[in-house]
Amino acid sequence: MSSLKPLEVGCMFWVERDTIPSIAEMGVRCGQMGIGGDTQITPKFIDKIREELGQNEIEVISIVASYSGEDYADLPTVERTVGFIPRSTRAARLNRTLELIEVAAKLGVPAIACHLGFVPSDKLNPDYLDVRNLVRHICDRAALHGQMFVLETGQEKAHELLDFIEDVARPNLKVNFDPANMILYGSGDPHEAVGILKSKIVSVHAKDGDWPDPRDKRGLGKERPLGKGSVNFPKFIETLRSAGYTGTLCIEREAQDPEERVADMRAAVPYLRGLIG
Repeated sequence: MSSLKPLEVGCMFWVERDTIPSIAEMGVRCGQMGIGGDTQITPKFIDKIREELGQNEIEVISIVASYSGEDYADLPTVERTVGFIPRSTRAARLNRTLELIEVAAKLGVPAIACHLGFVPSDKLNPDYLDVRNLVRHICDRAALHGQMFVLETGQEKAHELLDFIEDVARPNLKVNFDPANMILYGSGDPHEAVGILKSKIVSVHAKDGDWPDPRDKRGLGKERPLGKGSVNFPKFIETLRSAGYTGTLCIEREAQDPEERVADMRAAVPYLRGLIG
């Protein structure tokens, strides 16, 4: 049984970039473990991860899937490449997700998470219908292991995501709430979004960022170190508490420079704990 406390601070880490001992050295006991689309899953890989998690006493809240070919360079590229929306990669990404469900089962991880992509607003759109049915299939497979399938906020407004979840109609379909993504994509105020999605939120990213600059042709905001962006984390912690959220807060930093990324994650641990009290 988990010994994690309400609003326990953890880290979002990637097996291709980070070592589990280095995450433990940040002084955290939990995290979300990202696995890229090009990582080969073998019994040796699973055994190594299990051993290192045990040795370093790190509890994995969810496995986060990224997929080969995804690109977050700008809004049109995100729409064209991310998640289950691109038709050409849909089947392969479904199979990869099902594979990661089995990995999670072997490691005792209770959830699989990913970015869904830009879902069409028209519920009669063939892509909407195909993706809805695909998500139902993933949820049903995850349910066989008692797992949740978790969609990360970002590309869609909160009410649109909630509407999609209700249309999928699977009790194990949940939300990983990323307040910075709401800002980076211009999807809406993250504090208001928590109120809309609170019944579905099972995990939260501690990430910060600024709103898109209308002059920037990328159409995306800029990610910032925790506490330096527009999220307003003191207020956000209170927003989560008011919503009754008692899960973890996993620090995520996506800076391209590896040293900057790690340094910002390290600095974010005491900053976040200071806010939580």
